[in-house]
Amino acid sequence: MTEVGRPVRLSESAIVQNEALGAYVLWRFGLGFQERDGQAATLPLAFLVLPLILHAPTLEMVLSTHKASGLHLFVGKLGEQREDLIAVHGRALPLRQLSLESLIRAEQSGLIRIDPATATMWSVGPYDNLAAPLLPERIRRIAPASEKIGYWFAGLTDQQVAHTLRVEF
Repeated sequence: MTEVGRPVRLSESAIVQNEALGAYVLWRFGLGFQERDGQAATLPLAFLVLPLILHAPTLEMVLSTHKASGLHLFVGKLGEQREDLIAVHGRALPLRQLSLESLIRAEQSGLIRIDPATATMWSVGPYDNLAAPLLPERIRRIAPASEKIGYWFAGLTDQQVAHTLRVEF
């Protein structure tokens, strides 16, 4: 509510692009990353997740690519329209602040632990005794996509991920 008692109308981007959702996405990304070999994700990789997940056409491509296919096949599909692949870097730049705020929110919420000495993030495992809230369909689809990206990134070095996605850190 505003001061005069009128409700505030949020844009679709404000509803979707917020640090709480970003924290959830990064937590699930970390779980997927750790699933592959038990290692922590590096912080630079965390800045590539939201540009992939929060863009509806790219999210659809992630969801339609099998986990076992890997990042290279996903990028092959994405690269069929060269401008779509190049756009990942373009989306990453304006989403840097949101990614940073999401990392902070995730750590403050206890979803992740950031190790400043190694510049890595550990996702805290889900707890069986806590019931997950019922999420809308558009949010439920984000979790497996985030974990899939984490799993794909874990199989490569940071430099290989950057080269494959054609982004710069």
